[in-house]
Amino acid sequence: MNSKNEVEGHRARLRLARAGFSELVLVCSKCVKRQGLTKGSLRKLLKRELKGRTTVGKLRIVETGCLGPCPKRLMAVATTGSLVKQRIHLLDPTASAAESVDALFPDFGPKVRLALGVDR
Repeated sequence: MNSKNEVEGHRARLRLARAGFSELVLVCSKCVKRQGLTKGSLRKLLKRELKGRTTVGKLRIVETGCLGPCPKRLMAVATTGSLVKQRIHLLDPTASAAESVDALFPDFGPKVRLALGVDR
């Protein structure tokens, strides 16, 4: 694939920047809208729930376009862990924020912190 820069004799250089977050959650904005929620409401609920828990790093929650599956009564959500496994979480909008976080991050709890030797 030749880009305009390569044709002129210059190669485009890739530069990397440090991310200010360690975990990424993608939320389908169409699913959120279909459930009658306002833009950013799911993000606020998840952030509020995660704020009280100890995390390894900062979490970034982003509303995106369609993630593929379009369930009628669920919301499509993807995490970095689920994308590695090529899976999309389908969250129940009636679930509490704590239940949603537990479903999205099954290895994120006090038992795991104790097993890893991490104190609160």
